[in-house]
Amino acid sequence: MTNAEYSPGLEGVIAAPSTVSYLDLEKEEIVVRGYDLIELAQKRSYLETAYLVIHGHLPDERETMAFGERLKEESALPKGAYSVLEALPRQTNAMDALRTGISLLASYESPEVLQDNSTAANLIKGLRIMAKGPVLACNAYHAMKGQPFVPADPKLGFIENVLWMVHGKQPDQESTEALDLIFTCYIEHEMPNSTFAARVIASTLSDIYGAITGAVASLKGPLHGGANEAAAMMLLDILKQGGPSKAEEYIMDMRSRHERVMGFGHRVYMRRYDPRAYLLKDYIPKFTHKKPEGEELYAIYRTVEEVMFRETKLYPNADYPIGFLLYLLDIPIPLFTPLFLCARIPGLVAHVVEQHADNRLFRPRVLYQGPRGLHPA
Repeated sequence: MTNAEYSPGLEGVIAAPSTVSYLDLEKEEIVVRGYDLIELAQKRSYLETAYLVIHGHLPDERETMAFGERLKEESALPKGAYSVLEALPRQTNAMDALRTGISLLASYESPEVLQDNSTAANLIKGLRIMAKGPVLACNAYHAMKGQPFVPADPKLGFIENVLWMVHGKQPDQESTEALDLIFTCYIEHEMPNSTFAARVIASTLSDIYGAITGAVASLKGPLHGGANEAAAMMLLDILKQGGPSKAEEYIMDMRSRHERVMGFGHRVYMRRYDPRAYLLKDYIPKFTHKKPEGEELYAIYRTVEEVMFRETKLYPNADYPIGFLLYLLDIPIPLFTPLFLCARIPGLVAHVVEQHADNRLFRPRVLYQGPRGLHPA
């Protein structure tokens, strides 16, 4: 192989054709099944967008209701799943617990169904994973904290149930609408590391549970899904270190130590504003009242963004406003990345279905830089 054929991180390399989504940099648009994701987030619910991502068309009212009912029917976890969550060490990371849980769910499928990679079978299994994902994520967190489990409430909608399982109380409409918007912004984003990981696994003709388990492991990393947690913790640390007046000094100190400021820049958008971050930034002032420290944190948030643009010309990516919004909604920080994964499940399902329907095994090569001509003694 020549250096010209090598792209670090596979940057710019086309890995697969897809009809699911596309990041159009020229039009600054996230295309999802032909629609602009930002317009979908403003005009359609997460449930409707999930149906679109998975099935390829926007649902009518009947299809939306049937989809929601199927998710409710499939939301109950096997008793054995709760036993496994209880048996995990208390220090287990919430993403590791979610990864374990999704992998465990595969064992409850019959071997014939598990190994069936047809589109019809994958859609059924994908819906089960989507329905059970938030139940696993929220209750894994409760297990790690030694708290009682909170199963899904069949009377509540999908997003309402997420908040119900986090807090154990009926969610207000304002919080439900905000989380619906966040989930929609996270639902699908072309070929990030986790989606690529899922497609690579699926390309071996492994089952959809294995592919999505691999995606969970990928999304755990701080350079991918974990960035929302890191961004929120940074804002809170600045508040602890002195508040808004210390924000600029804090960021400049990080830069002097060559530390990465999480929530800024994006491999694809580069020096463009992430359309999701641009949409969500205007929602933040509506929710600062939910926390006593909300206004102070918002002042820090704005200062950090200003300093980062002045010093690096980098704009926020979606993780920066989402990390802050999730905190304002009183979501525990260890749940940020698990809920990101749950929001992304419809996109992962769509990609696995697409990979299995027209499969070719991924098998790249390397640019070898080791020694040659060595001989054993």
